[in-house]
Amino acid sequence: MSHQTKLQSATNQMLELAEQIKLGGGGRGIERQHHHGRLTARERIELLVDKGTPSFECGLFIAHNMYAEYGGAPSAGVITTIAQVGGKHYMIIANDATVKAGAFFPMTCKKIIRAQTIAQRAKLPLLYLVDSSGVFLPLQE
Repeated sequence: MSHQTKLQSATNQMLELAEQIKLGGGGRGIERQHHHGRLTARERIELLVDKGTPSFECGLFIAHNMYAEYGGAPSAGVITTIAQVGGKHYMIIANDATVKAGAFFPMTCKKIIRAQTIAQRAKLPLLYLVDSSGVFLPLQE
């Protein structure tokens, strides 16, 4: 297998994993949000940002393969992205309630602090779409 073929295969695997992670808590979690008349974090972000403008998600793979004993925490249960709203760039943070009702895992806190640091250093205003059940009780200490 050539280096190019190996690289293409690895890239395809990473892109497939990224799409899986973007589902957060999966179909059941998304369905649960819709059943309660709520939009998912990704749906809220999509409605908020200026149509047709690029965005950059920060930390999609954070907490990947962590917390397996609790069912996992895709993307640490929070979405952090840089996108345009009203013609200005913002750091947007949104709890993903499809993942354990948006509960905070230890990596959730680290990811949010990293996003806040990026926003501060880049002089980006911060928008926080809160939808969280609080700390994840089994790991609260």
